[in-house]
Amino acid sequence: MKTITVVALGAVVLSGSMLAASRASVAPDSSSLPAATQSAPAAIAFTHVNVVPMDSERVLRDQTVLVEQGRIRRLGPADEVQVPAGVTTVDGSGKYLMPGLAEMHGHMPGGDVEEMVMFLYVANGVTTVRGMLGQDGHMELRRKANAGEIVAPNLYMAGPSFSGGSVSSPEQAAQRVRTQKEQGWDLLKIHPGLTVPEYDAMAITAHEVGIRFGGHVPADVGLEHAIEMGQETFDHLDGFIEYLDAFDEPIDRGSLEELVTMVKDAGAWVVPTLVLWDVGIIGRGDGQALAARPEMRYWPKRSIPGAEGVEGWTRRHAASARRAQADPDAADLWANNRLEVLKALADGGVGILMGTDSPQIFSVPGFSLHREMQAMAESGMSPYEILVSGTRAVGEYFRRSDTFGTVAVGRRADLILLNANPLDDVGNVADRAGVMVRGRWFSESYIQERLDGIARRFATN
Repeated sequence: MKTITVVALGAVVLSGSMLAASRASVAPDSSSLPAATQSAPAAIAFTHVNVVPMDSERVLRDQTVLVEQGRIRRLGPADEVQVPAGVTTVDGSGKYLMPGLAEMHGHMPGGDVEEMVMFLYVANGVTTVRGMLGQDGHMELRRKANAGEIVAPNLYMAGPSFSGGSVSSPEQAAQRVRTQKEQGWDLLKIHPGLTVPEYDAMAITAHEVGIRFGGHVPADVGLEHAIEMGQETFDHLDGFIEYLDAFDEPIDRGSLEELVTMVKDAGAWVVPTLVLWDVGIIGRGDGQALAARPEMRYWPKRSIPGAEGVEGWTRRHAASARRAQADPDAADLWANNRLEVLKALADGGVGILMGTDSPQIFSVPGFSLHREMQAMAESGMSPYEILVSGTRAVGEYFRRSDTFGTVAVGRRADLILLNANPLDDVGNVADRAGVMVRGRWFSESYIQERLDGIARRFATN
């Protein structure tokens, strides 16, 4: 039985709204990383670990979790679960094992940065990504990722979007649904610009062929009609502030309660993307300070094939910032109204799914989820509620595809090993000791080594 001593190396820790990197000495740990191209990952046991199962708000102390063939096979008290001979063990003493996180509104740039983006997600404990804008090459990327041929999260992919630019008639909308279903996309992505007849043709055909759809709310369609037609996810809280007429006015509580009930009764989900909207659409924040965030060293300064650079993000933010600076009180009210809507939805039992729309303006893949969790906390959501949105709720959303999102026997082995309890502070999710995806273990030393390489690559870009 081989034992691995897990020591945090360069864990990125958020405390409140601050992000800092720290380094510690680390024992040699080269044996902790199974080859990413293995047909099946090695069996691994986490011993004497505190498990945060996410089936309820609790911690199971001093447990052993045995992972084989990419699945959790055994879980129980450390003094009762025997680790089979030859199984690699990770000493989890004093640490916390929770399900991996999900990015439910992510993007998959191509070109030179495709595999780097996949790694940035994994490096931050993101083990599932729902890609929300399909393009050429994404089906092959999904295959490679889900087969373990590259270091990547589990991928679910929306097809090329339905918008005013891609659809010009109800008949075309219906055929586009059938085509994307036949091609094997996991869902349909809705963008602005659809007319009501086009949207309805899309929705009716999607229900007929059995493919889900979500994303934006076209202006002509409106939130209420989209809910009636069975749109499953509402990303960016799109349509909610419009429905409440709350861009520059306080929210009417009666109208908000009615909206929460309507969404809950429909069984719809929301993907808030608070930080991206706050920075990129509302335009709050200082562009130079945002461009100087620590995680920007893992993104190109200037645009390269497949990725807009930080300089481009800064220019785009400046346009939104001018509007916010012209009326900062209105910008603050808009942003705070979005937080109020999210808290009401959470309190009302509506399904919340964590997402950030990365990579986008100052949202670096993976790192952006830690920013998003802090924003969700500012809305008044508890650490447990926030973590549910990125773990168990995502497993429920994808329940027809696989079983994951909690730490339990039979679940897909997507896990994060942490140095502190995430139920105390969601910032502790960034204080990692390692990440497991489909049973493959990536120690924090390996993660930091690769992150350092990415930073060096972009240091002169």
